[in-house]
Amino acid sequence: MKPRDPAARPSTAHFDVHLTENVPVAMRDGVRLATDIYRPARDGRPLTDRRPVLLHRTPYNKTETEATMGQCRYFAARGYVVVNQDCRGCFGSEGDVNFLIPEAEDGADTIAWIRAQPWCDGTVGAFGTSWSGWTQTAMAALAPAGLATMVPNMSGADGHESSVRHGGALELRFLAWAFWHSAYNTQAALTAPPHVQAALNQGAPRFSDWLERMPIRPGQTQLALVPPYEKWALEILTRADYDDYWKHPSVNPRAHWDRFPDMPILLVGGWYDSYTRATFQNFVGLGAGGRRPVRALVGPWTHGGRTMEVSYAGDVEFGREAALPSFDELHLRWFDRWLRGVDNGLDAEAPLRLFVMGGGSGRRSGAGRLVHGGRWRDEHEWPLARTRFTPFYLHGDGSLKTDPPREESSATTYRFDPARPVPSIGGNVSSLRDVLPLPPGIADPSYAGRGERTTDIMRPGGFDQREAPGFHGCRPPYLPLGSRPDVLVFQTEPLREPTEVTGPIEVHLWVATSAVDTDFTAKLIDVYPPSAWYPQGYALNLTDSIARLRYRNGRER
Repeated sequence: MKPRDPAARPSTAHFDVHLTENVPVAMRDGVRLATDIYRPARDGRPLTDRRPVLLHRTPYNKTETEATMGQCRYFAARGYVVVNQDCRGCFGSEGDVNFLIPEAEDGADTIAWIRAQPWCDGTVGAFGTSWSGWTQTAMAALAPAGLATMVPNMSGADGHESSVRHGGALELRFLAWAFWHSAYNTQAALTAPPHVQAALNQGAPRFSDWLERMPIRPGQTQLALVPPYEKWALEILTRADYDDYWKHPSVNPRAHWDRFPDMPILLVGGWYDSYTRATFQNFVGLGAGGRRPVRALVGPWTHGGRTMEVSYAGDVEFGREAALPSFDELHLRWFDRWLRGVDNGLDAEAPLRLFVMGGGSGRRSGAGRLVHGGRWRDEHEWPLARTRFTPFYLHGDGSLKTDPPREESSATTYRFDPARPVPSIGGNVSSLRDVLPLPPGIADPSYAGRGERTTDIMRPGGFDQREAPGFHGCRPPYLPLGSRPDVLVFQTEPLREPTEVTGPIEVHLWVATSAVDTDFTAKLIDVYPPSAWYPQGYALNLTDSIARLRYRNGRER
């Protein structure tokens, strides 16, 4: 997925950029979406010939997104027309926010509008991160004419199985998203009443406060001031069974893979991203049968539009090689190949490129991070054909072995208090943030960006699994999570030789509980022994998951 030699590198900038702002593009129901158009130009005048178009749709303010990312101008300067659009209900666009649902039809309608413009050659590529990745897979499920390729970065596959709900439980980050996005969203219709804007922007009560009072109820939180947000927030909170809502193409592209156009797709994900499972599901499902070229790139990254250009995730350093030199260049090579027909070597590259974490010194870096290390490797399938699936068994003495227990029966019993849950320290989390009050001297929220308005409740990435300040729910004296009586630890003997764990991991539990219903979580840990750099050792989280018992036999109930 990256250039192998200088000749394979994409073209450089040759054009000026002409911007037309806030073009109202009508959807099938008459709602108009604010759209910016970036066109290659000479001497300030846009070129008039027909060109491939790149589409980016965002709920995060198209103007701010471009100011921080710069991708629209980057692509336009290299000859593409770029269309950047505020999603329905967001910022300059009309309508109501309705958690992902409108994105399929709105995306398809936007592509139809683009293809009718005199500057479009009939082909459209799409790009974007997170929600902007969902917008791509949503519209692809409707197979709109002209959609020729897409690059969903860190987005979902099946919102009920993971990404929105997960194993039956709700990923609370999306409730947090409703709280902070409703304060950050400056759509005129949403914020016209002055008391609404003032209440949303005071930064209190915080979502982290509401976490202590879950579940939220209608009319009890500040979401009552913004009914569209309250409606869908309560819907994803209470609508737990796998029904038609969760089969909608905007929320569950996996259920509609067979309707996707036969087009090239590049998927980007991270080991500490909130959509890791979805990235691999999309890679396998969309690539099945060889109908379309599907590539995937997975690095040691957390969730975000530029996280792949840094070499660390949380408290863990993976080495300079882990960072991409240019995420924009990665996109440009892809679009040059599939929208312009440039022979740039992509066809000869492996369909899957993985960063294999580990192998580092275990020392503390100059920036204070654990040096875990790693290397890139090309692969051709998932799971890897050479995988040796190896069962490990939980033993009553806390050991984890490849030999099954010898005793006829054994059990480990514990008590837990749902009012004091185990804190999450790192992992595959995103968007779990609190709203901050407007910065001093700023009265208009449109002048404060997302980074200035929010602060993490939980931080993503790799961390020592020890309670610490800055993680929600942690309290002095900040002991290891494994020392809690409601956390069961099963551990191997020190490994005698390097062991790689790459592939899908499953946990099978035989359980009984006095609770009416409960959740079980499992976490895979890489244990570093005590050292001069970490005298108490370091328990590095690698991956985790959750299951709600009521769904142990199926997602419908």
